[in-house]
Amino acid sequence: MAIKRIAVLTTGGDAPGMNAAIRAVVRYATNKNIEVMGVFRGWWGLINEEMKLFNHRSVAGIINQGGTILKTQRCHEFDTEEGLMRAYENVKKHGIEGLVVIGGDGSFRAALRFYKKFGVNAIGIPASIDNDINGVYTTIGSDTAINTALAAIDNIRDTATSMERIFVVEVMGRHSGFIALQVALAAGCEDVIIPEKKYDLNEICHSIVNGNLRGKISWIIVVAEGAGHAPDIARQITEITTLETRAVVLGHIQRGGRPTAFSRTLALRLGEAAVECLIKGETAKVVSSRDGQIILVPLETATEKKEYKEYKADEIYNLIKSLT
Repeated sequence: MAIKRIAVLTTGGDAPGMNAAIRAVVRYATNKNIEVMGVFRGWWGLINEEMKLFNHRSVAGIINQGGTILKTQRCHEFDTEEGLMRAYENVKKHGIEGLVVIGGDGSFRAALRFYKKFGVNAIGIPASIDNDINGVYTTIGSDTAINTALAAIDNIRDTATSMERIFVVEVMGRHSGFIALQVALAAGCEDVIIPEKKYDLNEICHSIVNGNLRGKISWIIVVAEGAGHAPDIARQITEITTLETRAVVLGHIQRGGRPTAFSRTLALRLGEAAVECLIKGETAKVVSSRDGQIILVPLETATEKKEYKEYKADEIYNLIKSLT
């Protein structure tokens, strides 16, 4: 039997390109004569019935916007039996036959729990600046976040060189060093600290002092937030080396901004693929792209911890060190 109505929601942290994914889901489904309910504020909106029918005009002019027009927030109610039941009752009430969940691994864990309890099919679209979803090669938003952080570090490099200083720049990545590694390599930074690898600050300071004795006048160290805090590391470097060290925390600036062409086109392709999955009866899958081909990853797999070797962390780390 043909599917008649689906719902789309964004959950967890926002990522540039989410709006492009929403647009793709709504327009592709509408062209297939499938109604789309836009659910506001993620799982909270599903529980509290904050949703409305979307059409072509609902998603006009959003392809270049960062953030998400559907809004997003954490929802602890969805962790409770009562919250799950209220969400399910609203799904039935509105005749929703499938969900398109745009988010990260936490979003997918919630979608999987909902599917297992009530059989409500959910297809995930991976959107996370950390690129930390298991089985997914590249997530929506990660390319934009890298380029945003890279632009900031390029600017910091100008000051570091002019004022002959050491800078410790903190980027996002609680459990993943993906952003830190990519920007450190692309910006020509001298060192990188990530959650997946132990680091020796004394060794880093030894390299800084030796470099300074050879006439090196500036140094930039990128640290992922899950590996340490830039102000603390900067203070310790000053104490050990006696060289002036400054800290910069980029913070949420990495989440915002207009999505890059890559983030947009990836979002559009995955949005189409998600709707096709629901049409074809695929259940509890995450859509992804590898080597230009759409692949499907089970929700179970996507919720597991991603091994950092998947994004060639050691290879990139060693390359950064060899180019210092």
